[in-house]
Amino acid sequence: THPVVPRDPAPELEFELVGGGRWRLSDQRPRTFTMVLFYRGLHCPKCQAQLRELDRRLDEFAERGIEVVAVSGDSAERAHRTRDDWELERLRVGFGIEERTMRRWGLFVSGAIKDGEPARFNEPGLFLIDPDGTTFYAALTSAPWGRPPFDDILGGIDYTVENDAPARGEG
Repeated sequence: THPVVPRDPAPELEFELVGGGRWRLSDQRPRTFTMVLFYRGLHCPKCQAQLRELDRRLDEFAERGIEVVAVSGDSAERAHRTRDDWELERLRVGFGIEERTMRRWGLFVSGAIKDGEPARFNEPGLFLIDPDGTTFYAALTSAPWGRPPFDDILGGIDYTVENDAPARGEG
């Protein structure tokens, strides 16, 4: 598997959404970026805090032309519980990505070490994808902590747009 590299085409991504419908990266037409947030799953309290904050702040992303989706390898039942138990009102939540998709995106994959965790699940990842389908930004962590704060992401997007800054890290 090749790493996801800025300025290269993003890997294909397609999954079911809580509440119905199918989401495909190739169908997205954002004004600025598509933001794909890979979260660990229902078992993760840090993911709960992150997705609840994102749900509250969706307007800040929308104002900047950012289309947002969150996805994990959780089952449909667990993803529905995520939306309901975490009180996510507007965030689109996808489910059922397979380990090969996790790896294609360069995500770290963990095995269960305690009750309530799926046998295999992805660690966090956040990607910004240009409207042309190329990767602009990637942030990966190998543990539940160390995720980029949304204030930093929004500030970086503002800087990028105001200065017509290119994607970095392509070398």
